[in-house]
Amino acid sequence: MGKSSSKLKFKNMSIGDLLMAAVVFFSIITFVKIISSHFLKRKIIKSGHFDRAGILEQDAEIEVKKQVKYDQYPALKWGLVAFFGGIGFIVMEVLAVSNPIFKQYDSTMPYGIFFVSVAIGFLLYYVIMSRKVKE
Repeated sequence: MGKSSSKLKFKNMSIGDLLMAAVVFFSIITFVKIISSHFLKRKIIKSGHFDRAGILEQDAEIEVKKQVKYDQYPALKWGLVAFFGGIGFIVMEVLAVSNPIFKQYDSTMPYGIFFVSVAIGFLLYYVIMSRKVKE
């Protein structure tokens, strides 16, 4: 057996496998969120602030007059993320023409390029919203 038999191959990954992975990760995140919320409520109640234990409820609406709303333009946020994600895919394709390593399934460089470009989109949205809030 050659070198390629011991490496992971993603060619045969079906949509069911992808959905199963997404459900597992979502379940883990939800579980951690519920547990951390429980321990935080417990700590608030033990410290004697019974009236503030409800602030962790999702349905509770708390008005804070000086609260900064960074998510005023969700279409802008997701538009920038999709735009920079697309730029990341274009960069990967351009680099794949000259570097055959981008065509291999064991290379993590394409993932890094994609996630960095998406992060740039989020950071650009943050900068835009920070300037808008200061106005």
